Amino acid sequence: MTPREARCAAVWLASGPPERERAFLEGLDDHAITALPWLFEVWALPHQLPPAGDWRTWVVLGGRGAGKTRAGSEWVRRMVEGGTPEAPGAARRVALVGETLDQARDVMVFGESGIVACTPPDRRPRWHATRRRLEWPNGAQAQIFSARDAESLRGPQFDAAWADELAKWPRPEAAWDMLQFALRLGDDPRACVTTTPRNVAALKRLVHLPSTAVTHAPTEANRAHLAESFLQEVRARYGGTRLGRQELDGELLDEAEGALWSLATLEAASVAEAPELDRIVVAVDPPATGRTASDLCGIVVAGVKMEGPPRDWVGWVLEDLSLAGASPSAWAHRAVAAMDRWGADRLVAEVNQGGDMVKQVLDQFDPTLPYRAVHATRSKAMRAEPVAALYEQGRVKHLPGLGELEDQMCRMTLQGYEGQGSPDRLDALVWALTELMILPVRRMRDPGIRTLAR
Repeated sequence: MTPREARCAAVWLASGPPERERAFLEGLDDHAITALPWLFEVWALPHQLPPAGDWRTWVVLGGRGAGKTRAGSEWVRRMVEGGTPEAPGAARRVALVGETLDQARDVMVFGESGIVACTPPDRRPRWHATRRRLEWPNGAQAQIFSARDAESLRGPQFDAAWADELAKWPRPEAAWDMLQFALRLGDDPRACVTTTPRNVAALKRLVHLPSTAVTHAPTEANRAHLAESFLQEVRARYGGTRLGRQELDGELLDEAEGALWSLATLEAASVAEAPELDRIVVAVDPPATGRTASDLCGIVVAGVKMEGPPRDWVGWVLEDLSLAGASPSAWAHRAVAAMDRWGADRLVAEVNQGGDMVKQVLDQFDPTLPYRAVHATRSKAMRAEPVAALYEQGRVKHLPGLGELEDQMCRMTLQGYEGQGSPDRLDALVWALTELMILPVRRMRDPGIRTLAR
């Protein structure tokens, strides 16, 4: 039975009445009943099964707990095992490469979803600690390697390899290249890579090779084997954030080289809730007149906790309400509603594009609305740089739900924005934090600084 046929049979049983499952089990002899738990093709999730086709590398991208390690272990079993415990399989020499030797041994070999735990007793390999090697009853061998020591892969040769958490390797290009040179035995040497995605050049190049097949799954695909409290907690804390999209949804996110913000910086800024704040503003970067209907109006709500001198204040990014294709009255309605909902004390809007229009639109809602008009006299990157410095100092926090804003942040460099379109969400963020945290410091240093305010 092929993996696809086994999977179809499992779905047919699971989707039918209890009588169908009972009749199926009663029709099996004792040997078949004993073997059933070890038939991974029957129980596997779709992303855990190797895809069909003539690929050289299979990359399993998944969120935390999505079942990547189990997929790698079962693939190794599939490669080394034959029809009986002593029969040869498709592979005889396997490389197991982890970030460190300890992780390769403790996760890939002896982990709860490692090779030993996934193998039935009559086929279970023996571990030779001094040689760092597994040996199967049929003579197949698997040796563990550390990605930190790429040179250790120079010399050995293999017909299969499993690389775990490649995106975490300290020098992934060097270790992966050495592994490719070693993968030269047999007629069809192949590799399996299981990893939570990160913005790593080696991984991005690998997934785009024509010889690479990719399967993908979020954490929740494997929710039957995860604690519900864990899922609730991580979704509440990281849902909608850039970190959550990477670590939970298993998305391979892009990050411009030399970006002013990194994923690590935004991860450190992530919090579940905000305290009572001393000031809150709504910042708007309106689309220019004549731009296309798909252009975005950046609207960001941010606040500040003013404890100690202004140099010690902490900012809080509360909500991204940016919207595309909006008329002036639509974005103004959303911005004013956000002011009411959050209790904001000022609306800040860039007026380089149609300053009179911005004022006229806001006057339709409330002529007494506390409003500050700001003019951009420097490039977007230059305006963003001092705000990025606040993040480096750990002085800005993000609530959940800011993933699209964070995408723009990770594409802004000192040379300019490397994403598509204009970073309108980021512009609004910069205006908000400049109002709350940059201007107070500048005024303290130079009381003569003047701004346009109403």
